[in-house]
Amino acid sequence: MGFNFIRMSIEELHLLFMTYPKVCSDTRKELKNSLFFCLSGENFNGNSFAAQALQNEAAYVVVDDKNYWVDDSRYILVENALKTLQQLARFHRNQFNIPVLGITGTNGKTTTKELVTTVLSKRFKLTSTSGNFNNHLGVPLTLLQITKETEIAVIEMGANHRGEIAFLCELARPQLGILTNIGKAHLEGFGSLEAIKETKLALYKAVKSECGKVFYNADDPFLTQASTELNRISYGEKSANDIHGKITNSFPFLEFSWGFKNTKSTFKVNTNLFGDYNLSNLMAAIAVGIHFGIDPKSICESLQDYYPQNNRSQFVQGTNNELILDAYNANPASVKAALENFESDQQPHKSVIIGDMFELGQFSEMEHKQILDLLKSMHFSSTYLVGTRFKQWEAKYPNFVFFENTDFAQAFLTDFPLKNHRILIKGSRGVKLEVLIDCLK
Repeated sequence: MGFNFIRMSIEELHLLFMTYPKVCSDTRKELKNSLFFCLSGENFNGNSFAAQALQNEAAYVVVDDKNYWVDDSRYILVENALKTLQQLARFHRNQFNIPVLGITGTNGKTTTKELVTTVLSKRFKLTSTSGNFNNHLGVPLTLLQITKETEIAVIEMGANHRGEIAFLCELARPQLGILTNIGKAHLEGFGSLEAIKETKLALYKAVKSECGKVFYNADDPFLTQASTELNRISYGEKSANDIHGKITNSFPFLEFSWGFKNTKSTFKVNTNLFGDYNLSNLMAAIAVGIHFGIDPKSICESLQDYYPQNNRSQFVQGTNNELILDAYNANPASVKAALENFESDQQPHKSVIIGDMFELGQFSEMEHKQILDLLKSMHFSSTYLVGTRFKQWEAKYPNFVFFENTDFAQAFLTDFPLKNHRILIKGSRGVKLEVLIDCLK
């Protein structure tokens, strides 16, 4: 019987990881000289991929089902592969005495993380969350990417159930924190706005336990109050804030100026981002940059060079129309902010395509109706709603066009194309509104 059948301590597993510092859980990726963790999902048993992983040159496989264990020294049997991965990540993070910045919030956390990363990467070697890989699996995998060359770690943390941010903070131990905002999202998992607040504020508690510092949006009364007992740096529109900024132009891209408290010096930034609501995300990145001693001019250059990706606040100049693509995620607060910002655009021909908002549970019907009522009070050339959650209200809003899914929307917009319009596209990722780009631009 192979020695790995006996429980391996996290310390021993970490020594193995340092020899093979690559962790994988997907056999479709390059596995050579990696530690392959057999992670199971609702509809599959990850242990069934162990043999294939070894065939694909993984160095070791971590399994948690005895039925798939083989008398082979490359098999490591544990009680729970996911928990073992998380424990390994926590142990690995604790080997480094470096600043760790945790970022969470209802809206803007991925954009803020990207902006912070852009600003800091000009001077420091970073380990930063890839995309929005910010959950119970993504955070451990990011922590395991920290090396002796890493000077700062930037860790995005997401949650859709109670207590998840506290758990992620136990793994990452952030000494610095940004809570972008708190709003109605993932209500199906949280159950209430109060539960969302409690979960997100765990980041502040974690930073306080590390005697660290938070960067907070002083324009948000809730965050201002919640961070009172913490060492903190403020950012916002008022000149009394440590870092203050003011929007100078909104369309098609956000432009703003910023400065320091008690100084007259100001700096101007012309971004490639759409939406006034991105000002707070930009200001957070500036505050972090200043904290780490980045020169203000370098910060401005970094922010101006940043181009949004993955259907987030992107401006697409097409032959027929201009598209404002913000279709990666949607919740009541972000949809409302996008619509109000877009309504203030002086463009004469404006249309909106809004997709369903997911994970709202018992609040879904009410929240979708409130968005429809908001749209009714606005004046757009055309209003299109995509998804079954909106479509159930079709009879009550005869001036809007409803589609059950993007297939029907694509067919309609191909037969009846829009031209010379600026179009806001906003919805949850699962609606897949990005498939409409080709027939719109």
